[in-house]
Amino acid sequence: MLISILAIVIALVAWSLHLMQQAVDRREFSLMLAGTLVAFSAAAMVAVYFLMGNYIGYVSNPAHAATLTSDASESMVWVLQPELEESAVSYWQEAIEPADVR
Repeated sequence: MLISILAIVIALVAWSLHLMQQAVDRREFSLMLAGTLVAFSAAAMVAVYFLMGNYIGYVSNPAHAATLTSDASESMVWVLQPELEESAVSYWQEAIEPADVR
């Protein structure tokens, strides 16, 4: 993978230098601009390669991998507290149940 990206970057830099040489010979600004843009694309390709290489190394590290446990004791359980006041329970029942059902 590194060799193919390196070959592409070298080809882009060579093409950029060729465009810039033609720009100097012909005295054309557009060719110089094109050569500059190609050089920037080669630099961006190298930057993205290094950034993604670090990211792929981070993601593939088993220390950061998520684990799934099937232990039922660790699951969340909602428990109704018996010491709730009757007024609080009746308030929530009134808020949940429609008026015409009562």
